[in-house]
Amino acid sequence: MFTGLSAFPLTPLHDDQVDEKAFVGLVQRLAAAGVDSITALGSTGSYAYLSREERQRVANLAVENAGDVPVFVGIGALRTSQVLANADDAAQAGASALLLAPMSYQALTADDVFELFRAVTEHTDLPVIVYDNPGTTHFTFTTDLYARIAQLPGVASIKIPALPANSAEAHKKVQEIRSAIPENVTIGISGDQSAVGGLKAGCDVWYSVIGGTLPELAVKLTRFAQNGEVSEAIEESVRLTLLWELNAEFGSLRVVAAIAEHLGLAPEKCLPLPIQGLDEQQRARVKTVIDQLDLA
Repeated sequence: MFTGLSAFPLTPLHDDQVDEKAFVGLVQRLAAAGVDSITALGSTGSYAYLSREERQRVANLAVENAGDVPVFVGIGALRTSQVLANADDAAQAGASALLLAPMSYQALTADDVFELFRAVTEHTDLPVIVYDNPGTTHFTFTTDLYARIAQLPGVASIKIPALPANSAEAHKKVQEIRSAIPENVTIGISGDQSAVGGLKAGCDVWYSVIGGTLPELAVKLTRFAQNGEVSEAIEESVRLTLLWELNAEFGSLRVVAAIAEHLGLAPEKCLPLPIQGLDEQQRARVKTVIDQLDLA
């Protein structure tokens, strides 16, 4: 279950309310494209901006509309009690696994983060995915902390940040993590521009932002890598360089929101305020890239 492509859809908003129709459309689009799993309420799903009730509703909609595709649900929150409540809600919705990032306002220590994961794994029977996203949490995991957490019962996968562009360095980093964690715990790559390099370096799953909006593109890349067609995967990723450059310049959340809005998959200004999204000039650049790459 924790291999292949896990697609992270947006949670579109309209007039500061979850746009349920748009969200359902995105989930159904992912299921139809043949993704291996759907991760609702990841960072791309704006989980940190939603109330508990909104998150409950989104989790339910995701499971109800995913067909046979497993749904992972993000449960991160500032307080452990809130995380546990979110875990209960996700389980009640029928989630197949939980995604947990160590959210904070005050800086967290390694022991703080370990105790958070210990509390969750003791509380739930659902598998847990460790969500290492220093760009949003401002917490940096070490390999030693991966190893400590991976020994907890129920930890099933670790979502790591983008790897070095150099293939030898990427492979070394993945093997360093692999040697420190149990064999049953998979390693997932994030950072779409480094997905092919991560899969080539030995990662088991791509936790994909772009896959939540352009699933056919992400499925194609993933299957190339899984089938050992490395040159084809690299060639396709290189073809998408303009898209990866937009992500690097503006941030993947704003870019995929602009893409979804351009394609009519989400309403205009679908991100939660105060996030403004891209301006008109930046949106025009996104549209040009989408058109040039024939990704519509």
